[in-house]
Amino acid sequence: MNIIVFFTDQQRWDTLGVHGSTLGLTPNLDRFARQGTFFREAVTPQPVCGPARSCLQTGQYATTTGVWRNGFGLSEESPKLAECFNAAGYRTGYIGKWHLSEGTGPGPVPAANRGGYQDWLGANCVELTSGPYSARLWDEDEQEQPLNGYRSDAMVDAAIRYIDQRSQEPEQPFMLWLSLLEPHHQNTDDSYPAPHGHERDHLAAPLPPDLQSLGGSAAKDWAGYCAMIQRIDQGLGRLNDALESTGLSEDTMIVFISDHGCHFKTRNSEYKRSPHDVSLRVPMVFWGQQWNGGGEHACAASLVDLAPTLLEAAGLEVPPTMQGQSLLPVRQGLAAARPRASYSQFGDIGMAPGRCLRTSRWKYAVTAADEYRSQATAPVYHETHLYDLQTDPYELVNLVELESHRSVCEDFREMLLERMQCVGEPSAEILSPSNLRPARQRTIDYPA
Repeated sequence: MNIIVFFTDQQRWDTLGVHGSTLGLTPNLDRFARQGTFFREAVTPQPVCGPARSCLQTGQYATTTGVWRNGFGLSEESPKLAECFNAAGYRTGYIGKWHLSEGTGPGPVPAANRGGYQDWLGANCVELTSGPYSARLWDEDEQEQPLNGYRSDAMVDAAIRYIDQRSQEPEQPFMLWLSLLEPHHQNTDDSYPAPHGHERDHLAAPLPPDLQSLGGSAAKDWAGYCAMIQRIDQGLGRLNDALESTGLSEDTMIVFISDHGCHFKTRNSEYKRSPHDVSLRVPMVFWGQQWNGGGEHACAASLVDLAPTLLEAAGLEVPPTMQGQSLLPVRQGLAAARPRASYSQFGDIGMAPGRCLRTSRWKYAVTAADEYRSQATAPVYHETHLYDLQTDPYELVNLVELESHRSVCEDFREMLLERMQCVGEPSAEILSPSNLRPARQRTIDYPA
């Protein structure tokens, strides 16, 4: 069985039609989600590029991989997904953005920093080495390879060429990661550059409720962002057509994910790094092979679960040091013991560390004091966020200071401390808000 991971950067969960979007940006992905298995409440374990990618490549949380902020490389002790597949006789390839090569700059990635991938066409930070029509990647020999066309199209074309090459040797299975930069902003000028002229098709696209209420940069960026996602979806359709043409579609499983979301400078001064769903919640769809007909699932699911899921789906042993749990049993109807809540860490350079739990009903988050800025962990955290996702899905009303919700916070506090201990974090204390407010409302005990 072959595996392809189609990987976008900074794509909000609510841009998908299967998540309720009426913008029509993702018809191909929506079709595959209905055909395959769709995890509608999947989250990232860390809403920053490098940390999230470290979790994907190791099945471990960012405080375990050592990549708790951008700029670090994978720990030697962490298991490497590509190395596991290499040992099983797979051909492994990676195309696009890596962001896990410490101390090497934004361009070429030395072989020792590639996580074990055999075939390579990538850059450490694509957003700093290329523009929307000037994609530059580097091959296995660290030779620059310019790619023609709009950047996401050019990378999809490279993946299609790779698929064609692998089809010439069908006896050897392969795992390919296609890691697009889009719809991430262009860092060099803080823009969302769509294919020329295509942002005009989305100038009247309505904003999601959080952007309507909180403003941020969406007024200038939303149309371009939508056009970028629409072009990505067209590329996804072309890649699946290539699988059909090469005869590989019946023997290939495909996964669509993003590393984190985008809040358009509404929750802080940039685009992610917050505990809100618009930062944490991500698309996650599997199709092909054993995933077709799996339906929609609202269980706790995380990007940290992807590595063990791919290994189990391929019939390979999952290293015991991986902290995620395979999602394949959910597809098989055997997932009676999934965690009650998804766990995420947040923070980065210049930010205090934070921790978060999310169920279908509640979002609970804690944040350390500023004195612990730019640290991976802290000995003390303060309760800073509580949202009722059933009545407030875009998290516009923070309930953490209300006396009426103390019992909810206390329940989650114990659960969070236990989860932090389970993933190997040092012991910590969580403090309640100092100024609680009465509220003339009661909390209905819906199922969590």
